[in-house]
Amino acid sequence: MKKLLVLILAAALLASLFTGCKATKDQGAQTGTENTKTDEQGGGADKVYRIAYIARAQADSFAAWLANAVMEEAEKYPNVKLDVFDGQASDDTENSLIENAITNKYDAIIVQPNNGEAQRPYVEKAVAAGIVTITTNARISGIEGSSSVDADPYAQAKVNADLAVEQVPQNANVVVLLGPPGNFHADQREQSWQKEFFDKRPDVKIVGKEIANWNKDEAMNYMETWVQANDKIDAIIAMNDNMAAGAIEVVKDDPKFENILAYGVDGTAEACLLIKDGLMTSTSLQSAYDLAASLLDTADKLLTGEENQIDIDIDCPLITKDNVDQYIEMHKKSGAIK
Repeated sequence: MKKLLVLILAAALLASLFTGCKATKDQGAQTGTENTKTDEQGGGADKVYRIAYIARAQADSFAAWLANAVMEEAEKYPNVKLDVFDGQASDDTENSLIENAITNKYDAIIVQPNNGEAQRPYVEKAVAAGIVTITTNARISGIEGSSSVDADPYAQAKVNADLAVEQVPQNANVVVLLGPPGNFHADQREQSWQKEFFDKRPDVKIVGKEIANWNKDEAMNYMETWVQANDKIDAIIAMNDNMAAGAIEVVKDDPKFENILAYGVDGTAEACLLIKDGLMTSTSLQSAYDLAASLLDTADKLLTGEENQIDIDIDCPLITKDNVDQYIEMHKKSGAIK
């Protein structure tokens, strides 16, 4: 699998907003194929559609996985030229990228929001400009004229919470790692854990709860503080695999925590290997491959006029030690695991 590159410098992007130079039109990593000549008049059999994919953050393991999957999927479409941009986990950067894509008159813009409500007015601008606009991971709902390809974050957390209800010992101490507030997936997963686990297990005590913004390093920092303050932590409850992996890294060699449970969401290659090694308990698959396939299919249908609006969700199967081998094999076939 191609490694996601640093696709564009924020300074150059912001400058392009003010200069409006035609030269900025094709900034970024141009990773799509272009096997036919562009019809400059628009339409026609030789039309090549320019799609801007705006990723939430290269440093986020799932966002990187998804961006790589989108790049690979785009190669299957000879009528697509894909440019991928890094939002750097910044609302200002991501909003500037959306504005830049509007200015440069892309045929379609796919947005993976950093904070859906912060990106909402900019996605609305794209729709108003007549650009095919799709939000993903997580969708921004309620924007007339936009489409979405996503997964159900409540269900993603629930399949883990249902397992935890049975596994977490009585009177357990647990720590909770949250995604960024205002993010649809972060908020829904937290609500799901509350309703499907904590409300059902009032004996469980939360000894640490922090917003780690999907980030592994932030999760490590919080976990280091928590293990210093608590001799007993029975479970790590994380809203994504990246944060779970960060917390696990802190305690994996500490015999005091050898039986700690850990739950995540995404089904990343790293999480699958941690489950295989007995360091992580479960995750739910949010397949970047399935999202990417649906995103490019959706974009193609909208751009060619086959459909006017599409809103779909992918499945979220639970991954545990009992079935992890099939998901490791999935990642091996894609090149994510050697």
